Amino acid sequence: MSESVVRAENLTRRFGDFVAVDHVSFSVEEGEIVGYLGPNGCGKTTTIRMLLGLLQPSDGHATVLGFDAFRQSEEVRARAGYMSQKFALYEDLTVLENLTFYGGVYGIREQKQIDETMSLVGLADHGSELTRELSAGWRQRLALGIALVHHPKLLFLDEPTSGVDPAARRVFWDLIYELAAGGVTVFVTTHYMDEAEYCGRVGIMRDGKLLAMDTPTALKASGIPGDVWEVHAEPLLAALNACGTCAGVLRVGLAGDHLRIIAERGTKEKDLRAGLKSAGLALRELTRGEPTLEDVFLSLAKG
Repeated sequence: MSESVVRAENLTRRFGDFVAVDHVSFSVEEGEIVGYLGPNGCGKTTTIRMLLGLLQPSDGHATVLGFDAFRQSEEVRARAGYMSQKFALYEDLTVLENLTFYGGVYGIREQKQIDETMSLVGLADHGSELTRELSAGWRQRLALGIALVHHPKLLFLDEPTSGVDPAARRVFWDLIYELAAGGVTVFVTTHYMDEAEYCGRVGIMRDGKLLAMDTPTALKASGIPGDVWEVHAEPLLAALNACGTCAGVLRVGLAGDHLRIIAERGTKEKDLRAGLKSAGLALRELTRGEPTLEDVFLSLAKG
């Protein structure tokens, strides 16, 4: 069996008394798209920085691409691509000049490789544009191109779609799929629950701890302690308060123009209807819902 592309064992980082990453263990296999999901400040970026050897761990061990992430960090960074949250672009250089400069850092001298990278990320027709004039979505593509210019087999993307519109996010994920199809292993952090659905496996972080890691389907099957119900009732805020007191209801929250309930597994519709009616609600509709990764996260975080 081949060695995992990434293997972290009890990875820990403390800053004084604050534990940013708390004994995290996981592995990433070749060709996977693995998502690291969690709110800002939960330890996602710190994990990546340790895997790249940019931060020394307080405890634990990690190997990346067969190298010790801390003792052989130069070898790791030469073979991995990294797109950070606040990627550094030279505003007064053109798209082509930025890629050429960063390619030179990796020892890339052939113009063909620079041109191929520009085509891959959809920038072939934007080489002469100044970076400061690019929209957020196009800057994002340039940052990805810089992370890819040396043809890495492993790509770390740290909240790459933060601050861009939904259409640009969708295009970016199409690029990620294309890279994975070409053999690149992708480790991507995000706080967007819907984006995590695009990943083959998802790790859920909170307060420095890795709460779970599995496929989205498996997480939704095992990570929620009950069944999901969609409740359309009026008045909405009164229904929110009333639902929380109904027998069998484990959690209730707003979901746009209706309520989303997690009820004990096996709770019958007629029992829910009776409970809502006894609370004085005008129930318009009650239907079974599909679990989401947000449901999983809230359930795991509560636990």
